[in-house]
Amino acid sequence: MKRNMKTAAATIGLAVAGILSIGELVPSSALSASAQAATTAQRAVFTIENMTCALCPVTVKKAMEGVAGVKSVAIDFDAKTATVTFDPSKATVAAIAQASTNAGYPAHATKS
Repeated sequence: MKRNMKTAAATIGLAVAGILSIGELVPSSALSASAQAATTAQRAVFTIENMTCALCPVTVKKAMEGVAGVKSVAIDFDAKTATVTFDPSKATVAAIAQASTNAGYPAHATKS
């Protein structure tokens, strides 16, 4: 029984040491870069015209995602809106709206 307790304690000690050393495997510069990227992302909501069928949101989403710097696009078919998360150093609200407009679905940024 004592031997099992010692083995268990040693195993737990190694596990804790492993968990503590994981932080050393990821450079702090990588952590700060990802944190910085998260803080620079912006969100814009667009009203979308001409969405009448189930395929329309797919086309709008694909067009908006084609703009460099767009990270995600969420379409709300019922509300006729698109919520776009993007990197403002690479994409603009105007470029995103224009991509949707070029696909046949005029988009206008709303005040959010």
